[in-house]
Amino acid sequence: MASPTTPNETSPLLQHHPPHSIPSSHDASQDPNASKPDADRTSLTLRIAAAMFSFVVLGLFTSTIGVMLPPISKQYHLSDLFASFIFLVGPVGYVSGAYFNSAIHSTFGQRGIAFLGPVLHLLASVAIGAHPPSFPLVLVGFALVGTGNGLVDGSWCAWAGSMERANLASGLLHGAFSVGAATGPFVAGSMMAKENGEWCEWYYVLATASVLELAVLLFAFRHENALRYRQEKHAEVTHSKGCTSAIVKLPATWMSAAYFLAYVGTETAISGWLVTFMMRSRHTSAYLASLSSSGLWAGMAVGRLTLGYITDRIGVRRGTVIYFLCALLLQVLFATVRTPVVSIVLMTLLGFFMGPLFPSGIVVLTGLLPGELHVAAVSFVASLGQVGGALLPFAVGAVIQGLGIGVFQYAVIVLAAVALILWIAFARLRPIAITDTPRGDDGEAADTEG
Repeated sequence: MASPTTPNETSPLLQHHPPHSIPSSHDASQDPNASKPDADRTSLTLRIAAAMFSFVVLGLFTSTIGVMLPPISKQYHLSDLFASFIFLVGPVGYVSGAYFNSAIHSTFGQRGIAFLGPVLHLLASVAIGAHPPSFPLVLVGFALVGTGNGLVDGSWCAWAGSMERANLASGLLHGAFSVGAATGPFVAGSMMAKENGEWCEWYYVLATASVLELAVLLFAFRHENALRYRQEKHAEVTHSKGCTSAIVKLPATWMSAAYFLAYVGTETAISGWLVTFMMRSRHTSAYLASLSSSGLWAGMAVGRLTLGYITDRIGVRRGTVIYFLCALLLQVLFATVRTPVVSIVLMTLLGFFMGPLFPSGIVVLTGLLPGELHVAAVSFVASLGQVGGALLPFAVGAVIQGLGIGVFQYAVIVLAAVALILWIAFARLRPIAITDTPRGDDGEAADTEG
């Protein structure tokens, strides 16, 4: 939590800050930037815009894995099982990036993330786009993508969540991600559909986007050094250890983690194998198959923007159950109606009803826990969600390898049903009062400050 005298991200979003002096610190004499007025910082509006562009790039990388899966499998003569390793290395890299976030912030500040995240994106794009002679080198590239994603996703989400108008800031970031996620499959599919189009050309586009991401972020966060970060986050750093020890003792943490593992795994399995399924089972062109993926992500974007009002009226617990039931119905229809155009429409509607399912889990979790545990708990369960995003798509690939691509449409129904059951169990938990917070070994509350 920012110091009360620091007029930074706790000030109203997108509003210019008046000049103030940064609070004194025992490190102030070690860094000439410590005495600079806050007015010298890049405006918050520009930093938000830069983070939004970073999330557009994140969406481009994330949503086109499924589009790239068929041509990469063909290039390297991969079975479905070996192709599934792409889904394993990405989340492993993501968790690694998220793990080092705090150390990078403490050593280099936010500008360290602004440099390392895009550089990893750039290196990964070049490595994959060069279509190296062996598939393991491609996997290294996807691991680098995941690590870069973990750095920028965790960092900018946590930063937005610390602002006074956190919901607005987070909405802007995830809206930007949805723009990139909906655009990526369409553009990548169109490039491959043209005459002599090759899959590696898409990674040249991603390399260019990564260079722009690097330039924009470095300029916007050029003043956000380690000293400034430590001054603003002193209280959070002081109590982070207590938060971690507290959250792992709460049933709400583990129930939400189970839900996120199942839901993120389901979402990743659908987006990752959808294009392959459409081409091999529905016999569509690569272009139409990519449209189904774009439709899924576009539907998610619209669902997150529009269903929030309805959710507020009927309640997040009841509303999420209704969205799950609609999603399951659409999945059943997708499995029974084989017309390609209808399949694309059904996938778009499926994305619409799946859109609120992740944010709803965050809302319920934060309602169950004391405020001082929110940041640590959300970071913890989101990382476990990435584990689901690795294991479940890999498991689906293994099943497809043994039983054929047609099993995909039924496997995702089962996964969604499991996620619904876990949601019902998670949503039935009661809020934890501050006095109920697990206590440390000394008998004191594990953490009493945010």
